[in-house]
Amino acid sequence: MSDSELTLQALQTMADRGEIDTIIMAAPDMQGRLQGKRVMPRFFLESVATSTAEGCAYLLATNIECQPVEGYSLVSWDQGYGDFVFRPDLTTLRLAPWQQGAAIILCDIELQNHSPAPMAPRTILKQQLNRLKTHGFTAWAATELEFLLFRNSYEEAWDQAYRGLKPANQYNNDYSILGTARVEPIIRRIRNAMESAGIQVENSKGECNLGQHEINLRYGPALETCDKHVVYKEAAKEIAAENGHALTFMAKFDEREGNSCHTHLSLRNAANEAIFLDNDGHSPSKVFRQFMAGLLRHAAELTLFFAPNINSYKRYASGSFAPTALAWGIDNRTCAFRVLGHGQSIRVENRLPGGDVNPYLALAAMIAGGLAGIEGDYAPVPLFEGNAYAAELPRIPPSLGDAALLFASSECTHAAFGTDVVGHYANMAKAELEAFNSAITDWEKFRSFERM
Repeated sequence: MSDSELTLQALQTMADRGEIDTIIMAAPDMQGRLQGKRVMPRFFLESVATSTAEGCAYLLATNIECQPVEGYSLVSWDQGYGDFVFRPDLTTLRLAPWQQGAAIILCDIELQNHSPAPMAPRTILKQQLNRLKTHGFTAWAATELEFLLFRNSYEEAWDQAYRGLKPANQYNNDYSILGTARVEPIIRRIRNAMESAGIQVENSKGECNLGQHEINLRYGPALETCDKHVVYKEAAKEIAAENGHALTFMAKFDEREGNSCHTHLSLRNAANEAIFLDNDGHSPSKVFRQFMAGLLRHAAELTLFFAPNINSYKRYASGSFAPTALAWGIDNRTCAFRVLGHGQSIRVENRLPGGDVNPYLALAAMIAGGLAGIEGDYAPVPLFEGNAYAAELPRIPPSLGDAALLFASSECTHAAFGTDVVGHYANMAKAELEAFNSAITDWEKFRSFERM
């Protein structure tokens, strides 16, 4: 039993004692949000735990507003928007100590014939992990989520149209012990809630933007890492809200530093040994060189899974600690891919994802790119030294539209994910672009109302 697992027997005992009265059943949607329902323990234990539940199939065909969107072949008005099957993954059952009397379990989404829904983020990552298994490899990962914390509630922020919000810190608190002490009651509660849920926290720290913080979770198997990521993200928002605060993981809230989600990845063999180093203990292995070459060659085509929203691309600015160039370097924060660690801990840090990323899709994309390099025996790409912002290097797609076109036309994405999945997520980007292009922004009003 893993440190995060709550057994059905233990759940039954806690329910009988009245310690648990709610089971949160949730599945990550295309945006990486948890969607589902709350069920009673007796119903869960008698009818769901060893079987399934159902939910509307539109959960994999809506925009951020949960509005059904045209253009998805998987589900539509013509198909009647029937149900999906929610199959609980018992290995993810854990306490939800930030909610009184609650436990939470993540679910896989299946079609009515009980085959995995191919467009579900968890399914997409599992597909890439299964591809790795054919080579005798497993993936280990970690995500570093940054957020901005405000002394306004979510309701106040909404009513104020997100203007004039009061950040929880008034100056740069990067690594500051004094500055982070101001918000330690909330940050401490988030850390301890995760530990009580079996999600090991390594540390928390202040960041550069006003009210910006980061809480880092323990490195682990890739699927478990993503599951813990989405639970943590949900819990952090709920804990902030309960304390009259709001926090955002959006990639770029203002003109200062954006919220990153640096995503770490390494591969291990069947003996659970890291394989990015040669037997001499310091030289990059052939697998590493091939993996990195594939990741770099296909990074632009895979960027849609690293930067899924219009706002995502506003992070990429010179001198911002968010990358602009597709290169790899040793402990070089100006590159999109930073290689760090010592000995068996050597790993690739992908600096492209922001706090708005869907972790399942980001890690699936990293694995897909790396596998293309391994299976295609790509030639090594030399490491970059120096300032990648100022160098002549391939660049990150400048917008969601550019990234979606590259993603949709890529042989790599079609081979890795399948044509249906590629079309599904290209349609998601298309719907976002259409919604944005039809909106009238404050920027337009301030520039045009009087002076044009």
